[in-house]
Amino acid sequence: AVHLVESGGGSVQAGGSLRLSCTASGYTASSGCMGWFRQVPGKEREPVAAIYFGDPPYYEPYYADSVKGRFTISLDSSKNTVYLQMSKLKAEDTAMYYCAAVEASELVFWDYEYNYWGQGTQVIVSS
Repeated sequence: AVHLVESGGGSVQAGGSLRLSCTASGYTASSGCMGWFRQVPGKEREPVAAIYFGDPPYYEPYYADSVKGRFTISLDSSKNTVYLQMSKLKAEDTAMYYCAAVEASELVFWDYEYNYWGQGTQVIVSS
């Protein structure tokens, strides 16, 4: 079974930074995507960032417009861990952040395209 475990959430003031981590176990896909999503109560889950790994071609990571230039997604394959470095945080970044993974041959970033999910980590940004 595939398990994704997020960590790194917490409370921070606006303008601050946080780094989320997501470690996958039991995930043996040779190519696929790992992504970060977020959700606030009463709203739909939205994609934040996604990264492709595996066979060519190479895809630039995906970022939602709202986080471009502030968030960076990266992958350490040796640790089976994907990171989301969040900088210049805003109050509207407050949400539950979820890590997800899927076996794929191209970059995908919609939540319905992912089939493995973590439990989430809460991020609170105070203004």
